Amino acid sequence: MIPVTEFRQFSEQQPAFRVLKPWWDVFTDYLSVAMLMIGVFGCTLQVMQDKIICLPKRVQPAQNHSSVSNVSQAVASTTPLPPPKPSATNPATVEMKGLKTDLDLQQYSFINQMCYERALHWYAKYFPYLVLIHTLVFMLCSNFWFKFPGSSSKIEHFISILGKCFDSPWTTRALSEVSGEDSEEKDNRKNNMSRSNTIQSGPEGSLVNSQSLKSIPEKFVVDKATAGALDKKEGEQAKALFEKVKKFRLHVEEGDILYAMYVRQTIFKVIKFLIIIAYNSALVSKVQFTVDCNVDIQDMTGYKNFSCNHTMAHLFSKLSFCYLCFVSIYGLTCLYTLYWLFYRSLREYSFEYVRQETGIDDIPDVKNDFAFMLHMIDQYDPLYSKRFAVFLSEVSENKLKQLNLNNEWTADKLRQKLQTNAHNRLELPLIMLSGLPDTVFEITELQSLKLEIIKNVMIPATIAQLDNLQELSLHQCSVKIHSAALSFLKENLKVLSVKFDDMRELPPWMYGLRNLEELYLVGSLSHDISKNVTLESLRDLKSLKILSIKSNVSKIPQAVVDVSSHLQKMCIHNDGTKLVMLNNLKKMVNLTELELVHCDLERIPHAVFSLLSLQELDLKENNLKSIEEIVSFQHLRKLTVLKLWHNSIAYIPEHIKKLTSLERLSFSHNKIEVLPSHLFLCNKIRYLDLSYNDIRFIPPEVGVLQSLQYFSITCNKVESLPDELYFCKKLKTLKIGKNSLSVLSPKIGNLLFLSYLDVKGNHFEILPPELGDCRALKRAGLVIEDALFETLPSDVREQMKTE
Repeated sequence: MIPVTEFRQFSEQQPAFRVLKPWWDVFTDYLSVAMLMIGVFGCTLQVMQDKIICLPKRVQPAQNHSSVSNVSQAVASTTPLPPPKPSATNPATVEMKGLKTDLDLQQYSFINQMCYERALHWYAKYFPYLVLIHTLVFMLCSNFWFKFPGSSSKIEHFISILGKCFDSPWTTRALSEVSGEDSEEKDNRKNNMSRSNTIQSGPEGSLVNSQSLKSIPEKFVVDKATAGALDKKEGEQAKALFEKVKKFRLHVEEGDILYAMYVRQTIFKVIKFLIIIAYNSALVSKVQFTVDCNVDIQDMTGYKNFSCNHTMAHLFSKLSFCYLCFVSIYGLTCLYTLYWLFYRSLREYSFEYVRQETGIDDIPDVKNDFAFMLHMIDQYDPLYSKRFAVFLSEVSENKLKQLNLNNEWTADKLRQKLQTNAHNRLELPLIMLSGLPDTVFEITELQSLKLEIIKNVMIPATIAQLDNLQELSLHQCSVKIHSAALSFLKENLKVLSVKFDDMRELPPWMYGLRNLEELYLVGSLSHDISKNVTLESLRDLKSLKILSIKSNVSKIPQAVVDVSSHLQKMCIHNDGTKLVMLNNLKKMVNLTELELVHCDLERIPHAVFSLLSLQELDLKENNLKSIEEIVSFQHLRKLTVLKLWHNSIAYIPEHIKKLTSLERLSFSHNKIEVLPSHLFLCNKIRYLDLSYNDIRFIPPEVGVLQSLQYFSITCNKVESLPDELYFCKKLKTLKIGKNSLSVLSPKIGNLLFLSYLDVKGNHFEILPPELGDCRALKRAGLVIEDALFETLPSDVREQMKTE
């Protein structure tokens, strides 16, 4: 007999595929095996046993006198002789004989074959083969979607990911965290969800998706006590799984080939079932035990009519009825499958029950082939889709990233990155991380936190542990904040710096930082956005004193005017965009420092002269050519710092003498050729920078500046220095490099406080030994050619080398 296992390849699939076989597919597989056994059994009988046995059939004599003698003769010739009577020689042997036919064995075989082919009905002959073929077709059709290249690749990929997600330690951990919640918390969450769904329903029945600060789960922060449950390798594997699931979802949700193929193969099986039932029901009666055979072979056998016995007719009849029962059950199961396929929306899958049970509210619903496979898995075991859903959740992924981040960046490692920033605060810079490590909040001595190019930053309530935190820098970061953390920042944060490429990166919660004193904004602000309501919210920053905007505004935003009453310093770096309409400056009556950098200003704004409290003015990198308006600065009695550097100023007006309160003055990087002597009537100047101009002569009146500590004429065309310069005995920094000087006066020894001297790039051949009298001048503070330094006496050189 042929073993059924020989047909295994027709229905064989990977063992893992069983998760995509619902109960009806498993049931029909068993039915197929039963029908296959019927077919194999019938075929085996056909091959191993005689199919039909035939005997010549008697012809009834005709009822007329002409043939009586012939028939009588034939009957006499064929009538067997009576058995011999017992005799003395053969007293007990009695031989039983039938009708003699005078046919040999070969003729009988010939007759059997002829009658089998001519007289036996085709259904009776081929029934077992039909059963075998139909069953194999059923088996092939049931598993075709596992074999077809367009669908098998998706199924194999899905099963591979599904198994890894099911066995992943991260899945177990994520679900165990949720199961550890109190039942009261779950009830509250469900009530809140139902209430929010009711309240947030729009007028047309659509739900309004809104997320408040309070709706961000506190569970986002990974508990340190359980952090060791997942090692680094397992965390990386889970991270890779999240990426695989994302890519697989994008790929599979594009089409519905799996659904369409499964529907088609089910419809095909139903049609085939109907055909089998129809023709089998009609032909099963053709399987008869006795068959009349009329074949024209009388010239070879002497007979024409035969009576045949189909040896397996009785068995085949029973098998056919049994087969019809199996096929009927198989077909009814397929009809139920069709009902299931069309009654339910299998191209959409909702994780609502998973969201309610686990509390992971952001698990998305899926569609098309992805949804269909999940429906099939639910028929096998709903636990698979529940565990798989963990890897569709962005919250779950963020938790995993947070855990991996905490393992990588320990508190000790972060402490090694601490440094002191420009505001003299202890700062922790974090650049291009996947998130914000929770271990940051263990560094209680932290004063400034700087985050650069970090997406999806979540500031948890544990930030309240940083009692010393006063400064926060967010450079190209998207930030969410917990409500408790926001309350902490409102009370403690003093300095906030935000650098953004898109206005959406501006954190909306920054407008409520009521104790914020300094705000630095770096990014593109269009003209319309400068009028946006969100910027007008700056009026709530009641403690704001310093505001810096590095952008491309064409006028001062209204939001700045709203805080003008208490603003003390304002900086606008405009990247070359022309700044107009500066009349709003007049409202900033308490402004002490003003920087208008790279604003394409051609004149000094008249509104500046109304700022009576102004102490420092910086007009760097503008297009100033004439500064005749400088005379109006005499009304600004508190003005001590004036920076007009990096412009196109060709001369300094004589009115400069009226600015007697100036202490720092910078005209560097301009086109000045002549220095007016009136400049040096500003006798309070301590810092004077005239570098990078076209100056050829320094007036001797420079000696009037007895408070001068810094003097720079670097990169000019000066050929000689007046001796009066060395009367400025408080001078600490002297920069005269890159000029045309050939002699350095020995009077330089009068500058006892000189600590920095730049003479490089001139025509000196020798330096005066009186440099040794400048006791504060050391080799590190002397910028000079090495060869020229060697011209100094050895004792002077040694003195300068000693610290």
